[in-house]
Amino acid sequence: MSRNQQGGGNPRPRSRKRKTNSMGWRVIKTIAICLLVAFAALAALAVVRVGIPVVSMYRNAMEVVDQSTEDTFKAEQTSLVYDVDGNEIKKLKGEKDVHYLEYEDIPDAAKLAIIAIEDKNFTSHRGIDIEGIARAAIALIQNHGEITQGGSTITQQLARNVFLNFETTYSRKIQEMFIAVALEQKYTKEQILEFYLNNVYFSNGYYGIEAASEAYFNKSANELTISQIAFLCAIPNSPTRYDPYENPDATLERRDRILKNMYEEGYISQDQYEKSLSEEITVEPRKETQSNDYAETYILKCATESLMKERGFEFKYTFDDAEEEEAYNEEYDQLYNVCRQSLYTAGYRIYTSIDMDMQSRLQESVSSQLSMFTEKTDDGIYEVQGAAVCIDNSTGRVAAIVGGREEDQEGYGLNRAYQSYRQPGSAIKPLLVYTPALEQGYTAYSTVDDSRMTGEDAVSNSGYSYLGPISLRRAVQKSSNVATYRLYQELGPEECLKYLENLNFAGLEPEDYEYDTTCLGGFTKGTTAVEMAAGYATLANDGKYRTPTCIVRITDADGNVIVPNEEESKEIYSSSAARSMTDILESCVTDSSATASGCDLDVDTAVACKTGTTSNYVDGWLCGYSPYYTTAVWVGRDVYEPVDGLTGSSYPEDIWKNFMDKVHQTLPEKGFDSTIGESDETDSTRSTRATTEEEAEQDISMDQGSQGLDEEKQKDRNNNNSSDSNDQISNGNAGNNNGTSGGSNSGSAGNNGSGSGSSGGSSSGNTSSDSGSGSSGSGNNSGSTGGSGSGSSGNTGSSGGETSGGGSSDNGGSSGGDSGSDSGGSGNGSDSGSGDSGSSGSGSGSGNSGSSSGGSGGSSGGASAQGE
Repeated sequence: MSRNQQGGGNPRPRSRKRKTNSMGWRVIKTIAICLLVAFAALAALAVVRVGIPVVSMYRNAMEVVDQSTEDTFKAEQTSLVYDVDGNEIKKLKGEKDVHYLEYEDIPDAAKLAIIAIEDKNFTSHRGIDIEGIARAAIALIQNHGEITQGGSTITQQLARNVFLNFETTYSRKIQEMFIAVALEQKYTKEQILEFYLNNVYFSNGYYGIEAASEAYFNKSANELTISQIAFLCAIPNSPTRYDPYENPDATLERRDRILKNMYEEGYISQDQYEKSLSEEITVEPRKETQSNDYAETYILKCATESLMKERGFEFKYTFDDAEEEEAYNEEYDQLYNVCRQSLYTAGYRIYTSIDMDMQSRLQESVSSQLSMFTEKTDDGIYEVQGAAVCIDNSTGRVAAIVGGREEDQEGYGLNRAYQSYRQPGSAIKPLLVYTPALEQGYTAYSTVDDSRMTGEDAVSNSGYSYLGPISLRRAVQKSSNVATYRLYQELGPEECLKYLENLNFAGLEPEDYEYDTTCLGGFTKGTTAVEMAAGYATLANDGKYRTPTCIVRITDADGNVIVPNEEESKEIYSSSAARSMTDILESCVTDSSATASGCDLDVDTAVACKTGTTSNYVDGWLCGYSPYYTTAVWVGRDVYEPVDGLTGSSYPEDIWKNFMDKVHQTLPEKGFDSTIGESDETDSTRSTRATTEEEAEQDISMDQGSQGLDEEKQKDRNNNNSSDSNDQISNGNAGNNNGTSGGSNSGSAGNNGSGSGSSGGSSSGNTSSDSGSGSSGSGNNSGSTGGSGSGSSGNTGSSGGETSGGGSSDNGGSSGGDSGSDSGGSGNGSDSGSGDSGSSGSGSGSGNSGSSSGGSGGSSGGASAQGE
């Protein structure tokens, strides 16, 4: 007799007739089985440890199963999504009815394969398997009470998939067993196997054997070979570990194990076994599931995670080791896929905070401000991309989200706003360094060190501009790298990074704790626009963090609440520290020499902003907020390559301002709350302020003393002439001088000034005039320069009746050579004066010139510096 004949080839069918046992006998038998088996292994321990009401669980299980019908395992209800105003914006409908197979249409090989690998005793047990429970009990003891092995039968898995969640707790395990026993009482083995193979998860969003067959092999399940069926049946045990796209080798290894089990059980012959084992498996390319817009993809993500939270899932963002992270990711993926699929089948009513008008405006701002970049990839995707997120500060929820430019194709794949991790550059400094410093007693008036660093680990400022001792406020305004670096080392990297951990930054890696350049935005993995927006919204919310989401609440079709409307928050920074940081960031906009000075809105509403640009102009950021909204903008390429003219104060700033101007047009003008009241100041804060305020004011005076009244911020994107940390900076300032003439002969000298670095330079011309024959006038000017040093230039010229005079120009520091020329004014005599050109000093700078003719003189100056 062959092995096939011994095994029978198919599981022995049971009648489809419902059991005719009396209700009393069913209850007695169910309780007996569960008490003798389940309680012996788990229930007693559960009652002792957590006091679980076992009898109540049993009654609930019986009620749930009794109310079920065959349609429970087939039915789908369409879910509806609503915007912030209650308007329907999307229907979510699944396709399970299209892929559902009746028992007789399911290939016998699929039935046998799943039994061989998942539940060898399926045809004989009554819902729970004593051997499996024994194995789980042994593992429970070996792992000191931690549930690591399920021992679940096919019926138990069906109970979990349809009626329960994926928590590994004692209570869920006992509920699962009760429901499994009840299912066996109500349905036949054939029905249970049919329900299971149509509902079990096959990874990548595919539920049921038919959907998986079409997705991975582009065939109906009845057209598959034994080897292909065994390959599919390898997946449900751990859809992440045996993902055919991510881990094909592991899937093949489990396929081989299934084939071996099938052969040993007599389900297939030796010839079938060997042929199937040698068969090459080729799966179809992954089908990209695309949604209609970026708001929809984010809604689906947030709704799924909201359901996970309600099922008891605990989200984690940091891990002790790789094994812990891998286990977490597997558990996350498994439950995420279950909850995601339920959005298309459970008939939810999903109420969101998405404002569709703001969504359209944000999308238009991103697309229009990047319209000059027309290059596309071979897939038709724009090479230069942008992402932006807007959070309503009154609720902490996302009002609009854009994950890229509008494309000429149906649906969008990648939502860069929450799926793309990028280097944040200097935009991270307020969250990681400066607000924590304010927490530790620093104030905006405290003095920090902006002098040049030396040594192997030295960092440099953009443009190599250094001001020595400056106020903390000024360090933020000029985005000083060296001051930030020193402060970060003083506070301690681990202490600072705890703030990002508490802000739920999910991209932190062990290397980020090892290298101090993390404080300048040099992360191993990076962050997302959603995380940055939530971080800055925390500052706007007096230091209280609210997890970014767009879900207000979720109900079922009858209005019963599934996910309640709850606004939870946790304090990350003190109110005084957050308000002080807001005041400092507001000055980054109001101070014309600061990096975010172009963010001032057209309406009289206060804003607080910070730019960020990474090395080689790969990533550009603008993060900022008003009392109403917080918006974070990122611009760059999907590949890590430079973008021409990209800095935080170029395209990201344009997108941010274009959008924020629109959404604030009809809102009342509003300012930020005061920074620190007397009641908020600690003794430490008052002491620090008292000892540093006078010195800091002197520093600020030095910073600002060289600024001319006619100072202009120059932006030249093609030459990268305006940016913040790690950028090229150029602030050329001009000083103008007008001399006057009188009498028979007068002359005045032209003056010039130059400035560079993030603080800018300025000059003011001085004039003098004398009337009368032979009188002379002179002008002088000094302007401070940035770069690697500082210096001043001065020009003097003199003229007198029938005499000639020489003018000289001196230069020192890092400015270029200056030249001046004077010519005598009109009068009774013929006079002339000439200026001598000054020699070029060290450093980088452009030459400045000044000239005067007759009764007037003028000057101009400019300087540029580039830092890597």
